[in-house]
Amino acid sequence: MKEEHLHFQHEDASSGGYLRDVIYGANDGIVTTFAVVAGAAGGGLPVTVILILGFANMLADGLAMGLGNFLGSKSERQYANHQRSIENWEIEKFAPVEVAEVEQVFKRWGFAGQDLQRATAIITADKKRWIDFMMLHELHIIEDPIGSPAKHGIVTFVSFVLAGLLPLLPFVLPTAFITSHVFGFSIAATGLALFTIGALRMRVTTTHWLISGLEMLLVGSIAAGAAYFIGDVIERIINFF
Repeated sequence: MKEEHLHFQHEDASSGGYLRDVIYGANDGIVTTFAVVAGAAGGGLPVTVILILGFANMLADGLAMGLGNFLGSKSERQYANHQRSIENWEIEKFAPVEVAEVEQVFKRWGFAGQDLQRATAIITADKKRWIDFMMLHELHIIEDPIGSPAKHGIVTFVSFVLAGLLPLLPFVLPTAFITSHVFGFSIAATGLALFTIGALRMRVTTTHWLISGLEMLLVGSIAAGAAYFIGDVIERIINFF
């Protein structure tokens, strides 16, 4: 058995660098911001109020999501580093036990005899590769080697804000035609963005791009429709009294 056949790599937890951060940040940005816009429009609020609510929500939620991603990524990395240091200590102090654990993993995969001995020898010949193997196949920890937690948080925040701007753009454009159909343009921009973001999810899921895009569009439409309906109901109740 050749050594190159036993090359183990950790799965990239970020699935293509920062793509996961971009997709989920943009998804939440477009849905939550348009939900606020739809609710305000359903309540018959003036454009200035819609813009204030929309921008306030976009920036506050974007910051919260970015900070949440930063803290989550930082905690995961700290935990992984701690477990790595424990594995390093165990290999130094209890090498025979750790070798036996590697053998057990290969036995579960069907290795036996000389193949088992050769595979175990290849993994345990290099300490870093040995620790990498134990982290993934004993502890089931998938480490993210790409970017710092701060960068993940920043990417999430920027994606959230840029996507969240789309439902608000028609409200700030001075064109008379857009002004007279402003909510319709906001719906169109949001729908297109939702479908595009959903289609991009195929990069981090196994779903076909068309199905993924339509799913995202449906979810966003339900959230926006509910927000618009609630706003309309509240306006009617207020006007009634």
